[in-house]
Amino acid sequence: MNPHEILKHHWNYDSFRPLQEEIIQSILDGNDTLALLPTGGGKSVCFQVPALCLDGVCLVVSPLIALMKDQVKQLKDREVNATAIYSGMSKREIDITLDNCIYGDIKFLYVSPERLKTELFIERAKQMNIGLLAIDEAHCISQWGYDFRPPYLQIADFKKELNISRTIALTATATKEVKEDIVSKLELKDCNIFQKSFARANLSYSVFKLENKQQKLVEILEKVQGSSVVYVRSRKRTKEISDFLNRNGISSTFYHAGLSGRERDERQAKWIGNQMRVVVATNAFGMGIDKPDVRTVVHMDLPDTLEAYYQEAGRAGRDEKKAYAVALFHDQNTAELMARAEKSVVSKEELKRTYQALANYYKLAIGSQSFSSFEFNFEQFTKTYNLSLVTTFSAMKKLSDEGFIQLSDGFYEQSRVSFMLEKPEIYTYQVANPKLDPILKSLMRLYGGELFVNYLSIKEKEIAALLKTDVRQIKQWLQFLHDQKVIDYQASSDSQRITFLTPRQDVESLPVDNNQIEWRRNLAVEKAQAVIDYMATDQCRTTIFQSYFDEEPDKTCGICDNDLEKKKATSMTSIQPVEALLTSSPQSISDLRTKLPEQKEQQILEALRILIEDGMAMEENGGFFLKK
Repeated sequence: MNPHEILKHHWNYDSFRPLQEEIIQSILDGNDTLALLPTGGGKSVCFQVPALCLDGVCLVVSPLIALMKDQVKQLKDREVNATAIYSGMSKREIDITLDNCIYGDIKFLYVSPERLKTELFIERAKQMNIGLLAIDEAHCISQWGYDFRPPYLQIADFKKELNISRTIALTATATKEVKEDIVSKLELKDCNIFQKSFARANLSYSVFKLENKQQKLVEILEKVQGSSVVYVRSRKRTKEISDFLNRNGISSTFYHAGLSGRERDERQAKWIGNQMRVVVATNAFGMGIDKPDVRTVVHMDLPDTLEAYYQEAGRAGRDEKKAYAVALFHDQNTAELMARAEKSVVSKEELKRTYQALANYYKLAIGSQSFSSFEFNFEQFTKTYNLSLVTTFSAMKKLSDEGFIQLSDGFYEQSRVSFMLEKPEIYTYQVANPKLDPILKSLMRLYGGELFVNYLSIKEKEIAALLKTDVRQIKQWLQFLHDQKVIDYQASSDSQRITFLTPRQDVESLPVDNNQIEWRRNLAVEKAQAVIDYMATDQCRTTIFQSYFDEEPDKTCGICDNDLEKKKATSMTSIQPVEALLTSSPQSISDLRTKLPEQKEQQILEALRILIEDGMAMEENGGFFLKK
């Protein structure tokens, strides 16, 4: 099938969005490609459609497990075979997944950049027919970016070793320096660069400087109906603001990484299904969520960077209908933002102390195996070693940035099972263990023979209903069969996980560069200042984003708060004569046209609109008059 047929068959779309078709054709022509499409611009289609046109597996490098799992699910829902390898999977499951990519019909394999460095993965990838390498969130390769991930720097070596001919890098936001870094560090040859405008014709940006932010939030949500995301910085504040909205008659739920995976899934589903109008969340919310009808995104706290703000605000109005991105702040907030940036540097001693504590916590010996993965409870860890919450969080973020560890938010993972014995051996085991025969028969009846070649998600509740027993008993039997090496049973989990990406190192020789730490701090301060400048500017807000992301603005948006304020000021010359006439008696539009021949009808209508919006005038029975 050609790209249009694939788009219709799997996505049921009749046409591509702007730039998608050109990007797809660039890949099919065999060119290295860089695609910069803002949030909601349809980046995934740009590599998924050409991959389905090409022979072989599409290897997708992505930094977030939640994003990988979300895209795999979406592809499977569209009847496309896709899978992912991520921390927490057993060695056997990884082995089977890689085999399926080599010998089976898997079309998309999602991995983290850290995985590309492992000898096992490199050797198995050499046996795959990789038709396309797609690098998502490609800004992570650049130290000038806001989310630098050193393992991305290894991708060029991986490409060369496997002689991969087609590469696409994708990101939503990139400054000039970041774009140059992406092309250089990924060694993209004769790269075609496609950049969609950062201007969003339907999205109005506004900023309000005020003390009572909660009351303003209610005003915004009462004025603009429809679905909304409200961003705050702390987990505690998500609940406080959500409770406040509910007390004011606005249905709301809250979302943060501290909730269990099941709770987050349920709350997200309610919001997507419009059972809840508002979700109040930390920045853990939003990545990979495709909800087109969000009418407002409100930031109650300032984000750390303009990149983050643009991405989060851009979750409004993906359906191309009018939407609003609003930031609320006061002077204390800007001072706090700058203080956070100043303190973002963590000393080498604090890094070493945190790394040593983690190694002790999990009893890791020096030289232990890379990709060791464990459940992680941040509060319990800091209490165990009497560590500062703020300093430890910053240190762990730095250890993650440097590629020593990977922290993944908890997400609800259904239980998974695969048979470890062949069919004749299973039959022999059933005969020898009649008490376990019913559960083995139930597994085969409910999930079929694919359990012998793959890992399948199971529901203990389903098995319990079939065998007329309780879920607890089913879990005990499954765990026993796992211990007997009859099955590999991965019980459901929604805990946060930590993965040690490298063998445990001697803390005294931990390779951390003090100059690099200081450089990152200065960059954080620079980016914080850009946010503060954006809040204070009287320029068109869309052109601020365009200039920041190296796009030459050709006109102002006309719909942000600053442009509307200027338009209103310009309109004052039209407003004053209209206001004077309305003072004496009610006037129809016809009356105003007759009495103000020097003004065009559009000017009169604009003056009336402003007077009504400002609460100064009203209309009744076709006549307009000033309120007393």
